Order: sequence, then C-alpha cells, then structure tokens
Amino acid sequence: MFLNSKNISKKDIFIFALMGLTAVLITVAGVVYHQNFFRILPLYVSLIIGMLQSRINRFASLLGSVNSLLYGAVYIFYKLYGSGISALLFSCPIQLITFIRWNKNRSGESTVLRRLSVKWRTIMLAVFAVFLLAMWILLPLIGSQYVFLDSATTLLGILIYFLTMFAFVEYTSFMIINGIINIFLYIQMLPDSPETMTYLIFSVYSFICICFAFFEARKLYKIQKNSDE
Repeated sequence: MFLNSKNISKKDIFIFALMGLTAVLITVAGVVYHQNFFRILPLYVSLIIGMLQSRINRFASLLGSVNSLLYGAVYIFYKLYGSGISALLFSCPIQLITFIRWNKNRSGESTVLRRLSVKWRTIMLAVFAVFLLAMWILLPLIGSQYVFLDSATTLLGILIYFLTMFAFVEYTSFMIINGIINIFLYIQMLPDSPETMTYLIFSVYSFICICFAFFEARKLYKIQKNSDE
C-alpha cells in the first residue's frame, strides 16, 4: 500500500496535518474566487502525491501519471501552453514509465537511487540552456503568457521527470528550484486570474513536501550505498 501505518513518524503526522489544512484553504479560496471544481480537482489529487513524494514513495509516479491529464487541461485553459503540452505529452507517459522502473528496482516503498557523474551534469545543464533559449523564442509566437517562468518551469519539469525515471537522487534538488519558480509564477498570475490563488496555496504545500523529499532522498541514498559496501 501507499503507507505502512507501523512506520508513521512525526514528520508524516505533520504532512497529514498540513495536507488537511491545505485542502481546506484550497476549498475556501475556490469558493471565494469562484474557481471551477474541475480546475481544482487535480490539486486535491496532488495533495496525496505530495505526501508520497515526501517519502520517496514509488506510487507517487503512478498517481501523478493519471493526474497529469487533468493538469494538462487546466494549463491549456490558462494559456500556459508550454506547461500544458509538457503535462500531456511528457509528464503522463514518463511518470507511468517511472513507476514501472521504480517498481522493478524497488527498495521498500521506494527504489534504488543513484547519482549523476560530473560529465553528465555538465551536459545536462548545457542542453537545458539551449532548450530554454529556444522556448523563450518560440512561446511568444504561439501566444503563451508569462514566457520566462512558463519556459523555466516547463523545462525543469521535463528534466525532473527524466532524472526521477532513472532514479537519480539529484531530481529533488531541481524540484526545489522548480517549486520556487512555480510559487512566483502563480503570484504573477494572481492580478489577471485571482482564482489561481488555489494553485498558489498548493504550490506552498508542494514546496514543503519537496524539501522533505530532498533530505529523505539523500538519507535513503546513503543507507543504500552503505549497505552495498
């Protein structure tokens, strides 16, 4: 199952409480700003995904794959075409493949983690810079709004999906950067689309879960490395 009741820690209790509080805040904000329920629905699912991610739980990718379809529809509604295409064509299938790979190389509720070499880190950052420049040129041509932040979060999302799929522990570092960008993106969207307050609230919750995941991944990697020695 997603969780083992015998292994619930104080951190888990904190996440559960935060998840409940965030659900209430999202609901209240949705009512106040007349947010359509179907544009809030993926956020409720993501509350569970965030909790699973904080534990480096392999089932987060399975649930995330299905939820990406909902997110894709929401992003396209708000003319975040980069994020919408990423959710539908990358996030959904890649997260499904990630779950299959993690399940094949399972380690408890998680998977066997590894690290990137210096060579591949350099190549990865160079390719990222090239694609980021290309998106800054392309997205304005198709009418996308918030080009800089949309481009950055889209490419970081794709990068994170691949790093996660191959179980590189560095994926949590990029998730922190992406979490910060998402918060700024929704803050920037508020004046034009006040109902996105629901997404801003979730972004804060998600960022906290990501921070937990960052430390949990490194602890798990260290344990796995020591057990192999």
